[in-house]
Amino acid sequence: MRAVVVDEFGGPEVLVAREVPDPVAGPGQVVVDVAAANVMFLDTLVRRGWGTDFFDVAPPYVPGSGVVGRVAAVGAGVEASWVGTTVMADTGTSDPETGLTLAPTGGYAEKAVVGADALIRIPEGVDARAALAVLHDGPTALRLAEAARIERGAWVLVAAATGGAGSLVVQLARAAGARVVGAARGAAKLALARELGALEAVDYSEPGWVAAAVALTGGGAAVVLDGAGGSLGAAAFGAVADGGRFVSYGSSDGEFTEVPEGEAERRGVSVTGLFDLPPLSPADRRAVTSRALDLVAEGTIRPHVGAVVPLERAAEAHAGLEERTVLGKSLLTV
Repeated sequence: MRAVVVDEFGGPEVLVAREVPDPVAGPGQVVVDVAAANVMFLDTLVRRGWGTDFFDVAPPYVPGSGVVGRVAAVGAGVEASWVGTTVMADTGTSDPETGLTLAPTGGYAEKAVVGADALIRIPEGVDARAALAVLHDGPTALRLAEAARIERGAWVLVAAATGGAGSLVVQLARAAGARVVGAARGAAKLALARELGALEAVDYSEPGWVAAAVALTGGGAAVVLDGAGGSLGAAAFGAVADGGRFVSYGSSDGEFTEVPEGEAERRGVSVTGLFDLPPLSPADRRAVTSRALDLVAEGTIRPHVGAVVPLERAAEAHAGLEERTVLGKSLLTV
């Protein structure tokens, strides 16, 4: 089969498609004929060698952490009725107790081996690519929205409003009755933020964007959801009203947002980071993912897939994410 292999950490050019042996399902596993593979910004960071303290990844490895496709074969102990079923699933390895990813690998390939207990059936009427777009970002967006305690009529600012998770957060906040300001870079992304439900949009590549957001929200947003991280996230903290809530989950440059020491307490702002969210068991994670799929089926959220490229052009997909040219989600097709 064809798979993308990283032989050494580096730029997008280290993503090379080549022939590798077909995988075989072991006990409790299935082989999935992959139709599409999820591409996350995390993949670009790991490819550069970031995160070795968090993830057990070393070259050579096949990137990717999620796929959608049909079950082609099953291993011992797995019901044969799974064969032919359209499913999606996480790939790589995860902690069996916490469900946290240990190695985001194995997705960029024509075939993937996954545990049968990780399989999620695609509901009738839900497009496979749309389903894959919420495999990881759906649970993240739902949990962020819950942590943010979004209230009807409140102003909510979403930084990186057109990213995979951010674009879903915008829609969830709007569905909750909030007044959303989408922060993004460039006219195309601002237009998409409005299309997704933002009442207002600000360009965070422009000077004075934080002041503009504060003015639009009448003194600051009740909630700021920061999907940018780094210096942009630190700037976004300035857009939250005193007594508000700041929920940060982005690391676009490999750095999470650092809120100035004492500043949150002085202003009465509650700060929640991605790693402050309680870990989900594998079963709970599948349940949250299924809830996200239900929201897609009923039309409450609409994943925006902005880039679909063939497996052989994985480097192009990574470059698009790193250059911030992609609107919404990126997928690889096989």
